[in-house]
Amino acid sequence: MDPAIVWIDAHGDVQTLETTESGYLGGMALRLLLGYRADLIAEPLGLRPPAPERALLLDARDLDAAEVDYLATAPLRHRTLAELSPGDLPEGPFLLNLDLDTLDPAVLPGLRYPAANGPGESDLLGAVRIIMESGRVAAVNLACTWHDGGPPIAVRERLIASILEATSDRKGE
Repeated sequence: MDPAIVWIDAHGDVQTLETTESGYLGGMALRLLLGYRADLIAEPLGLRPPAPERALLLDARDLDAAEVDYLATAPLRHRTLAELSPGDLPEGPFLLNLDLDTLDPAVLPGLRYPAANGPGESDLLGAVRIIMESGRVAAVNLACTWHDGGPPIAVRERLIASILEATSDRKGE
């Protein structure tokens, strides 16, 4: 079965070179992964992008107008963390991409790209557990950018430890 993607992020990451206002490559990451401008990355590396209908974007509450327009017509599915159910997850193996900026900035201070009104740690960990209990996660990518100094190291260590624990708590294993 073809691979799939579950992408958790406060942002859509579906900008293009034509729509980005910042030029920030991270704002295009999911779109590039799904085959936009395959000549730039996928083809030179010999990669075949997954079909957009095999991707699930979770949270993405901080969207630019171009991203809203794209998501309104794209086969890429978009849900909030609170809406997530096991039936939303793509069939077969998938990559879980988790950008910690999905958390509310009060939970993780110092984020480089904070987005207000995000979920708390327990809501995020609950979603990660639902995803991991599927038994179909083939790889996990953990991402986050923060300003120099960023959140206190104890906050980062505790949060990352909680996420790693949630990603290793698979039922039946």
